[in-house]
Amino acid sequence: MSEPKPSITDIADTAWWTAAYRARESERTDALFRDPFARRLAGDRGRDISVSIESQNKSEWSMTARTLLFDQLILEQVAQGADMVVNLAAGLDARPYRMALPSSLNWVEVDLPDLFAYKEAVLKGEKPVCTLERVPLDLSNVTARRELFDHLGKKAAAPLIVSEGLLAYLTAEDVGLLARDLAQPPSFQRWILDVVSPGLLRLMQKQFGAELARTGAGLTFGPEEGPGFFERYGWHTSDVRSLLKTGARAKRVSIWMRALAMLPEPTNRQGSWPWSGVCLMQKGQQP
Repeated sequence: MSEPKPSITDIADTAWWTAAYRARESERTDALFRDPFARRLAGDRGRDISVSIESQNKSEWSMTARTLLFDQLILEQVAQGADMVVNLAAGLDARPYRMALPSSLNWVEVDLPDLFAYKEAVLKGEKPVCTLERVPLDLSNVTARRELFDHLGKKAAAPLIVSEGLLAYLTAEDVGLLARDLAQPPSFQRWILDVVSPGLLRLMQKQFGAELARTGAGLTFGPEEGPGFFERYGWHTSDVRSLLKTGARAKRVSIWMRALAMLPEPTNRQGSWPWSGVCLMQKGQQP
């Protein structure tokens, strides 16, 4: 007998997976955010993947907390003057359609051409609330992304870089190279990213890493230094928000995890502590 086909066959499938979780949160009566496009974007594919993965891992709360924290930080930065958002590996994100953004804002999505073709077909007829541009690009193409960063850096006065759910799938070397590339344009001053500790990375690898590894892109990045990893590449931590503490406040985690969230979290080296957070990074030396 042949082995059953894995629910995730390509790393791009994670876009459908996260869209399904956004849809489920949006449909709750006490939803922390509303994404009216998520169910359509996820489709049957996203539903099937989320059901399959959920049998191995209860990750819905962390996806919800991560989305909420990115939403909050993006809105805060736009309110403080960001005139462009550059969303790297944008996936099936619908923020330019669902968030209360100024019409003057430029939003740039970067991801694979096939994914954008699907996304545009699903959202055909929908109108974004701000100016939206999609750049079909494989971010592993270093030369092309540097050209794009240089172009966007000259186009906006205060761009905000966003990379949600991207870095964990890269090697430390690749993350470092990306961080260095993003530090090159003078106008690139703020970057919102998420990062996990080595302890949480090991748990994630145990829970569903093998399935992701079959796609050729496993979970590999969980720096010992935590957000401090990025300092050597020209970025310092301006704000850090814990996924666990966010999930606990929103009552999206179990009672024992709420108790765990009351404990102080590591502030420097992460070690075996199962920590994850969304960080606002600022270019330059720590003030």
